[in-house]
Amino acid sequence: MNLEALKREAALRAVALVRSGDRVGLGTGSTAKYAIEEIGRKLAAGELTAVVGVATSEASDTLARQVGIPVEPLDPRPLDIAIDGADEIAPNLDLIKGLGGALLREKLTEVQARRFIVIADHTKLVEHIGEKSALPIEIARFGFLSTIERLRAILPSGRLRQPGAQPYVTDNGNYIFDAQIPAGTDIAALERQLKGTLGVVDTGLFLGMAERAFVAAPDGVTELTPR
Repeated sequence: MNLEALKREAALRAVALVRSGDRVGLGTGSTAKYAIEEIGRKLAAGELTAVVGVATSEASDTLARQVGIPVEPLDPRPLDIAIDGADEIAPNLDLIKGLGGALLREKLTEVQARRFIVIADHTKLVEHIGEKSALPIEIARFGFLSTIERLRAILPSGRLRQPGAQPYVTDNGNYIFDAQIPAGTDIAALERQLKGTLGVVDTGLFLGMAERAFVAAPDGVTELTPR
């Protein structure tokens, strides 16, 4: 079974938790798209009714509408459930997210969910945060060079995300600074330090947010809870 098939298997397990009438946070990325498509299929088949989505990116908003999921903007009401992928999953279900660039909208949405469910394939599992993935940090465009100097004093290996001639721009009009986390770093303390750095909008550290994760491997889907 290839990675795409594994991602889809994890997504199907998570969507089984969605109930009719739910307001659902719709994640972003290659794994979350399978959850959006499955919710759309269930609505079309009458297996679910009155489900409303809150999208975490323009791409997910577009896909949701294409498959027949009504989409509403994020407002102060809680979401019943949010389903999204992750770039790293630690044993306690702390996450790195944001390689796809939607970290701010994802966090704003998923923090309001009564249940936040992570879906991924087994390659996303790590023993400690920062083991495989760089940490995306969303920063304001105004004065970004000064912000980068401040960030490099904390995480010297970081660099501005720039896939081409121009820097990558998020749906919110911001830039992203990607940085490796040194082994042994106190992740909670790092999050506080980064959030207190002038020019930082938010980070891709999703700490203590996930209720469970469905992780697909060649031998099946495993359900994980924090440990």
